[in-house]
Amino acid sequence: MNQTGKYEIPTEMRDFAERSVEQARKAIGGFVQAAQRTVETFEGSTSSMQASASDMTRKTLTFAEQNLMAAFDHAQKIVRAKDMQEAMQIQSEFARNQFAAMQSQMKELGDTAQSAARTATSHATSAARSATEHAASAMNQATANVNRATNE
Repeated sequence: MNQTGKYEIPTEMRDFAERSVEQARKAIGGFVQAAQRTVETFEGSTSSMQASASDMTRKTLTFAEQNLMAAFDHAQKIVRAKDMQEAMQIQSEFARNQFAAMQSQMKELGDTAQSAARTATSHATSAARSATEHAASAMNQATANVNRATNE
């Protein structure tokens, strides 16, 4: 206490408190930076997933167009058939061709979906690993700063 009856906080205590606040500010700043990097990583993953979805949509529309054109070509051949035997042969050939085409299309769509899933999983794993590393780094830095401030 000083002569006026007021209690003064010792300079060392004020300095310690000031250092502690500054260290806390730095620690929180590290956590915020880690969170921002994680968000950026997830945004990259989202862009990749959107590209995969667009690719699937384009392929699906292409396959639908191919199947419709094949159906119209088939209808035209059936109309031109000279007898029932030729019409049945045209129908049988169309069924075989469409079955093979649809198998190929489904395989291609399946391969594209698997690739998209692998990419999304890879991005998610990378983002989680990155977030963990950044958080651990921020925590280590905060701990070191607190220990340094305590020892000063």
